[in-house]
Amino acid sequence: MHHFSTDETSRIIEMAWEDRTPFEAIENLYGLNESAVIQLMRSSLKESSFKLWRKRVTNRKTKHLKLRSPEINRGYCSRQYKL
Repeated sequence: MHHFSTDETSRIIEMAWEDRTPFEAIENLYGLNESAVIQLMRSSLKESSFKLWRKRVTNRKTKHLKLRSPEINRGYCSRQYKL
């Protein structure tokens, strides 16, 4: 298992919660595949939060690049990161 700083772990959890951030992006940045992200989430979140997250991401097409619509070409909401 990888050892991440508190900040890195926090960012991975944030990315895992984001609807438009695919697991592949987490793997590219942090080297964690989907099952490793699930394991990290299970160990980092309260049980109820983990169950809520799993329910949320299960079968969510935007969390997997291969299932995504080709029309989705960014990893964040259009209303996010406005200056």
